[in-house]
Parts: sequence; structure tokens; C-alpha cells
Amino acid sequence: MFFKTPEEGFELWDRQKDGTEPLLSSMCFVFEQPTHRTFDYVLVAHKEDDDTHQKAQRQRAFIEQLEKKSITVTRIVHDDKVFFGLRAPSEMFEDYQYLLKVSDSCNWCGDVSRAVTQATRIRIVHFILHQTFINTGENLKELLMKDVFETIFCLHERKKQQQLKREWARWSGLFTGQPVNDIKCYFGEKVALYYLWLGWYTKLLVPAAALGVVVFLYGLAFFNTNPLIKEVCNSSIIMCPRCDNRCKVWQLSDTCGYAKVSHLFDNDGTVAFAMFMAIWATLFLELWKRHRARHVSQWNVHDWCEDEEELILEIVNNPNCTPKQFRHSYLRSTLVLILVTLMLMLIIGLAHLLVVFRVVAAALLSEGSWEFIRDHANTVAMMLGAVLHYVTIQIMTRVNRWISLKLCDMEKTNSFAATERSFTVKMFTFQFFTLFSSLFYVAFFLGRINGHPGNYVRIARWRLEECHPSGCLTDLFIQMAVIMLLKQILNNIFEFTVPWLKSCLSRNTAKKLERKCGQCYRKACHDVQGSVEPCDICKLRDWLRNYHLANTDAFGLFNEFLEMALQFSFTTIFVAAFPLAPLLALINNIFEIRLDAIKMVRLERRLVPRKTNDIGVWTKVLEAIGVLAVIANGLVIGVTSDFIPRLVYHYHYGPCANGSSHTHCMQGYINDTLSTAFLSHFAVRKDFVDTQMRTDIGFNVTQCSYRDYRSDEDYTLTSQFWLVLAVRFAFVILFEHVVVVCKFVAAWFVPNSPMQVKNDRLHDKLARLKEEIRELKRRRSTDV
Repeated sequence: MFFKTPEEGFELWDRQKDGTEPLLSSMCFVFEQPTHRTFDYVLVAHKEDDDTHQKAQRQRAFIEQLEKKSITVTRIVHDDKVFFGLRAPSEMFEDYQYLLKVSDSCNWCGDVSRAVTQATRIRIVHFILHQTFINTGENLKELLMKDVFETIFCLHERKKQQQLKREWARWSGLFTGQPVNDIKCYFGEKVALYYLWLGWYTKLLVPAAALGVVVFLYGLAFFNTNPLIKEVCNSSIIMCPRCDNRCKVWQLSDTCGYAKVSHLFDNDGTVAFAMFMAIWATLFLELWKRHRARHVSQWNVHDWCEDEEELILEIVNNPNCTPKQFRHSYLRSTLVLILVTLMLMLIIGLAHLLVVFRVVAAALLSEGSWEFIRDHANTVAMMLGAVLHYVTIQIMTRVNRWISLKLCDMEKTNSFAATERSFTVKMFTFQFFTLFSSLFYVAFFLGRINGHPGNYVRIARWRLEECHPSGCLTDLFIQMAVIMLLKQILNNIFEFTVPWLKSCLSRNTAKKLERKCGQCYRKACHDVQGSVEPCDICKLRDWLRNYHLANTDAFGLFNEFLEMALQFSFTTIFVAAFPLAPLLALINNIFEIRLDAIKMVRLERRLVPRKTNDIGVWTKVLEAIGVLAVIANGLVIGVTSDFIPRLVYHYHYGPCANGSSHTHCMQGYINDTLSTAFLSHFAVRKDFVDTQMRTDIGFNVTQCSYRDYRSDEDYTLTSQFWLVLAVRFAFVILFEHVVVVCKFVAAWFVPNSPMQVKNDRLHDKLARLKEEIRELKRRRSTDV
């Protein structure tokens, strides 16, 4: 989780205005209405023996402020803790209902005459708690930071919690549907929409994963018969040393296995698959909008208005409140923009450091004593770089979070929702650059800026790394596979085991404390209808049970959305280099849904239900990723892969271009992509020492090959290089325009809302207006 401490979570709630859960809609038929025995919130503080102590005085002052708002406070002391059970008055919720009814947009968000659900009560009380100040001007956030109160939490409802455990939060339900309506009634629309979106995303990954497997199998089918692989494996070409000093010349045939792996991911099928994934991303988002529209219309939150909801909560909390004005400062915005730019430059600088690490590691490993590592120094350096990249991601995640919070403070937004949007954009941008800066280097710069024999580009004294003669796409695949697997597997392990271990460790403590509470033998306390107020023993046992669960924060779902958005980026942006990415994402998400459900229902305190009608700014983020995926995949196919060079060779330089029909059209392609360096050239001789130009069997060589289109005489770029470059650019432009047009057509073809939803909303509005006019006529007749 990105907000590990209460201080970080409440830092954003300090500016919160938006906060209510809608009235219970008609979909919440599964759960009963709450009774008066339910507490809305619980405050926990350390017991202070000295009543004159500042902490005790502040505790008393805050409780008094709550009592002035007619909130009933039940105080129970247990060992060294003091528990304050809070229950808001019914008048507060009646005001809320009335304001909903007379609002411009929120009056359609439910039956305002029905009883308020417990989720709604929690939502309103949570807002009021964070907008309550004592005489020193301190609010709850500051009191928590100063340890006046230890923690606050809302209570799980045992019966509904058990029902969600049976129907949803269990590993045996991996392939069953989700009770989205029950989730919405218990955790609120925001949580329900997250799981609705995650379930929809997982479902639509099935065709993408299936096609990715087909592309992989297509490469596997020609594993042993592909002429390019045969040319590498049967080659007698001697390649130039990979590094200085201890690296020797080597046989191209030594990398036969590497060439086979390259063909699995760099074949003609990846082009069609990249186009499919770009269009898939658009269809996924458009179909998601339709799917969302059905549910939010069913939940009666389609017209939910953030500004009106904020005003309603402000008035419920303080009838004499004044709205927080919208503000904009060009100076402040400029400063934030400059700081964001500096942060992105720092992240890109870290990516450069990873490049330096790989260059130095490859050189040092090639000089090592282990023969296997020495022979595969570049590949091992690539994998070590990927692991180090993952470690960098984990460290920078915490740095990015802190910087994003500080930048949001500088912006001084006027609501919690606005702060959340700003934080989301900044955090995602920083995380995206942290994850993808190194991948962009591997995809578009590796092997293209390293120079050639006689004119190598160096960092200090070390040469830049080169691509394999079979292409650079495998290096990108290795980098993506390591990061994606480590990120998904390790993140899920830590995400589940940390709260699980905390739960196990606190379980025994909780049982001991519950035993100290004593036993309750009142039959009324066990009344399932909840019509009788429970005794203090039963109250305390319930509070302790919730107290020992893992803490949640203000942005409980933010990390889950961020994780999935980054996974969506991996799945779409460089999918041409890793066709199995959708399959890995599908497998991960099947477990992710249940993991998050078990964690939320069983291991963590209850999230504060939040009301919303969309996944918010994440929709814009996913749309931006979809556009970037078109550009990136076009560049990966046109620039990174060997698709264009193979195409040019096939139709312009190969045997078929010369009219030969007796040999394969790609025969001689590998040799055509190599240039020769002669030791007789002064600059080349200066780059290599004599021991490097001696083979393992003791033969001295006077020339070696390297991957490039250069003249053997003066080492200038050949006309074939410029032709290939021109075709690359032409392909990128054509690919992007064709795919973008297909995306626009797909977006236009699929309406955002189903016609049935629009017609249902039209009839509902008409029926509501007719009811209003009938009520007006009844009042007129009564007055007469």
C-alpha cells in the first residue's frame, strides 16, 4: 500500500469535502437495514491517568465537540486503552436525505424516503469527524499525528461480512462471478466499480491471451525449420569481440539457442498481434463504459454530482458553513510544473545509471573466471539490470509517493476529489517513467548508439553494449519478463502476507483481551434482529475484533488501481516484444481479484464506503495508455524488430528479388546484415589487442564481423542502411495512422451507454416529474 501510516492517509483527508454514500438503492435487497445497536465509528486512545495532561485535555475537548453535534459517545476502558463508540443522531441523516432530495443532480440517486444504510452512516460520520476542530484549531488528523488518539475505524457488520466471505472472499471461488451489488451495498460504489472494472478487464484479457499464445506457437512451429535460425546455427562467421581486453572473437553459431528464442517473439505474427492489441485496448475501454453505465444506472448514481455532494456534506456538518472557493495561481502552477519536470529528469537519470551498470557489469562478467557467465556476459548483465531495475522501482515508489503528496499540498485544491485526481496523475506519471525509462532505452537505443570497430562509443573506458546479430527484441523481452514476473509475483506475495501475518500475530492477543472482557450470558445480546442494545462486554469484544485487523487508509483502492494501470501498460505498450504478456496478466488477475477480496473482507478494517459513478481519472489514464501503445508498438515493430530489414531483403536484396526460385527468399539474410572489420585498418587495430583476435583453438584472425550496414573499405553507412531506415519510418507512419483510424472507428461504432440504459433513465425521470406534479396538485387541493 502507498499510504502505510495514518499520517499519510489523513494528509489528504485534511482537504476532504466529498464524502457521502448514497441512500440505499433498490439493489441492496440482500442486506437488512441497520438498527440502533450499531455504532458508526470507534475512536481509540491511550488511557491517561492524569486528567490534567495535554493529551487527556485534547481528547476531552474533541469528544465535547462531537457531543455538541449531538453525536452519542459510549466510553469503555479496557487495560491501557480507551474506546469511544460513536453513534450519530437520526436528525443528521434526515437533513442529509432532505438536501439530497432538493439538490439539482443528486435527487435521482436513490429513494430518499428509505432508511439510511450503515454504509451511508459511516460515510457521513467519517466526513464529520475529519471536519471537527477543537479550540486550538487542531482537527482529527493532527490529533492522530500527535498521538492524542491512537486510531479510528468503522466496524465490520458480522452477518454481512460472513455472507461476503461465503460468496466472494474465498480461494475456491476463483472462477465464479462477483456479487457486485452486495459489494456496493457493503463497501460503497467506489470499491464495487473497482472490482467491476477488474472483472471486466480480466474477462476481455481472455481473447488477447489466446491470440498471444497462438503467435507464440506460430514461432514455435517453425523453430527448427526457419532458414534464419539454420543460417545462424550452421554459420562459420567469426564475430568481433564483445568487450575490450579479455573478450575474444567468437563463432556466430555459438548463439544458436539465442537465435531460436529471438524467433519466438520476433516473427511476422507479432505485427498482426500488435495491431490487434491496439484496437483491443480501444474496444476494451468503450465496452467498459457501456458495462459501467448499466450498473451505475441500476444503482441510481448515473447523475451523481461531486460539487453538490460536497455542499450537502458541508451543510450537514455545519449549517453556517461557507464554500471553499476555487483558486488558481499561475505562479504556483508554474512551480509545480518545474518540479514535476525536475523529478522526471531525475527518474530518466536513474535509467541512465542502469545503462551504465549494465555496461560495466557486462565488461566485468566477461572477464570473470566462470566460463558460462563469461560466455553469456551480456545476457547475465541484462538480467541483473532487470533485477536492479525492479529494486529501483520499489525504492522510487516511496519517493514518488512523498513527492506527489507534497506537490498536491502546493496546489491547494479545494476538495478531496480534486486532490485525488491530481495525486493520481502525478503518481502514475512518476511510476510510468520509473518503470518504462529503462525499457524505452532497450527498445529504441540499445545497439544503435554503440558505434563500430574503430569508432566505438564508450562510457569512461567501457564500450556500450550491442544487440545480438539475431536482433534486439529478445533483450527487450528479457527485461519485460523479469520486471513483470517479479513485480506481479512479489507484489502479490507481500500484499497478502503482510496483513495475513499481522492478523496471525494479533489473533492471540485479541483472544486474550477478549477473554479478559468476560462472558456475556444475556440472550438479548445474541438477538440476531439487533433490537436490543448489547452490553459493554459484547460491544468491547466486537471493537477489539476490528481493532486488531490491519489498518486501511484514505486511498485504500489507489494502489490497486495503480497496479492494474501499470499492468495494462505492460500488456499493451510493448506487447510486440512479449506476446505472452496478456496471458501473464490474465493469470495474475484471476488470483488478484480473490486476493484483494480476502484481504479486504477478512484481514483489513472496513474501508470507508465512498460514492462515485465512475473510476474517475483512471479512464483518462487508460485512454492515454491506449494511444501510447499505438506509437510504441509501431516503433517496436518498425525500429526494434527485424521485420523491416527482413522485408527489404526479401523484396530487394534476397534471392527472390533476383529471380531465383531454387532457394528460400531469406537465404543469406544474416550474412547480409553483417559488416566486416579488417585488422589492417589502423583504427580497428587500436580497438583490439592481438590476444582478442585469436580463436579458442589458437588460430589468428585478420577480420571479424559485426552487426551493421557499413562499407568494408571506409566504414561509412551503405545505401541499404538508408533504404531500410526510410522503410522503417514509412512503416511506423503507416502503422500508426491505420491503427489510429481503426481505433476511432471502433470508438464511434460502440456507444458509451446502451440504448436500454438511456431509455430506462428517460422513463424514470419522466415518472419522477409526474409524481412531483401529482404531489403539487394534492397540496393545492388540500389548501383549498
